[in-house]
Amino acid sequence: MHFEDAYIPYGAYWSTPFVKWQGSFASQHPLKLAAEVARGALGQRGLAAGEFDALFLGTTVPSPGSFYGAPWMAGLLGAPSLTGPTFAQACATSARVLASAAAEVEAGGERAILCLTADRTSNGPHLLYPNPLGPGGKGEAEDWVWDNFNCDPWAGQAMIQTAENVARAGGFTTADQHEVALLRHAQYQQALADGGAFQRRYLAAPIVVKDPGGRKALATVTGDEGVFATTAEGLARLKPVLPDGTVTYGAQTYPADGNAGMVVAARGRARAYRQGDGPSVQLRAFAQSRVEKGHMPAAPVPAARRALAEARLDFSDLRAIKTHNPFAVNDLYFSRETGVPLEAMNCYGCSLIWGHPQGPTGMRLVIELIEELVLAGGGYGLFVGCAAGDTAAAIVVKVTD
Repeated sequence: MHFEDAYIPYGAYWSTPFVKWQGSFASQHPLKLAAEVARGALGQRGLAAGEFDALFLGTTVPSPGSFYGAPWMAGLLGAPSLTGPTFAQACATSARVLASAAAEVEAGGERAILCLTADRTSNGPHLLYPNPLGPGGKGEAEDWVWDNFNCDPWAGQAMIQTAENVARAGGFTTADQHEVALLRHAQYQQALADGGAFQRRYLAAPIVVKDPGGRKALATVTGDEGVFATTAEGLARLKPVLPDGTVTYGAQTYPADGNAGMVVAARGRARAYRQGDGPSVQLRAFAQSRVEKGHMPAAPVPAARRALAEARLDFSDLRAIKTHNPFAVNDLYFSRETGVPLEAMNCYGCSLIWGHPQGPTGMRLVIELIEELVLAGGGYGLFVGCAAGDTAAAIVVKVTD
């Protein structure tokens, strides 16, 4: 898809810190927490939920009441007349939410859409599906998070096995993957420099976590939780997770909890909503792809190429690239196939380092992509990431002073 009149008002976006699963956000209802954060973020920006034309929600892990999706979220925001669709496309959820919002804006009218993404991998649902034909009527059980991480029903493989398949095909060793992990950790330190100056451009923090009654403070989240100090010596001591494999725990991401929000609007509305004298941020293209069964980390390459073709661009035209990289193998393959140097991607951090809450992961990466382009003086940027089912999605943005 190619876009001409879909914009992101500068500064009209935010993300919580991401918290490693079973951490400080584990007891928080993901949609209620997202609504609380969104109310505060919108208020700080002088915006009200009721002034938007629709609410698009992305969430992939069921939580109590999430059946009601976007309409419930609108009610929690104090905008009970607002409605819209709810999306679940695994790791590509954010890209699909933004692309669908952009397509609706392109359809005509000075529309503005509030896009919210939220997930909690912690305490994921344990489901029992009735089976009257089972022995004694015994049902079929599924752990939504754990079982699906560990087996794609189509490919018949765990996600980590897809990384091993691509590593084997590309000849990527454990040492190669650890070099990428060290580089990405070093890049993340840039976001923490000067008291976290880069993250302060968008991060919704601190967040006070309260008990179910809302009276007692259980924790205060001021930044990402789950990022650990990483050294070459420490990585060298790690063994591959799978027998005869190459991928260690140090070269892959981890499940997390969090949420993010962003406004997508037509040009005129975007100008009215942007913060200060910020730049123009335009959504230019979206594309998706699917590759050979069991080769998920390879999928971002064709998705990126298709998105750039939609925007009539090449990799050489890009000033910044962000990848959702659940495995270091993703970036090794992407770099080899596109010629983009590893150090030219993921400045200031990526999901390999700060975790992966599914739905909001891509939205945070797009937010960081925008801010990175602003610091670079503008230009074109690419977000791309793999997703369950050996798929990927990509978005191209343009920032103009």
